[in-house]
Amino acid sequence: MKIIDTIALILVIIGAINWGLIGFFNFNLVDTLFGSMTVITRIIYGLVGIAGLWSIKLLFD
Repeated sequence: MKIIDTIALILVIIGAINWGLIGFFNFNLVDTLFGSMTVITRIIYGLVGIAGLWSIKLLFD
């Protein structure tokens, strides 16, 4: 597995865990750690979104 694929998979897992926490417990881990919609939080959300798009490619490999 390429390095970028591994990084994308890790970010997708982090995003999935965060969404699970939001869905089950109404607890946003990213907002709690980095603040609500700060620059860092927006970068993390952006990276997770890009990783999700990249992971679509992994379905077809």
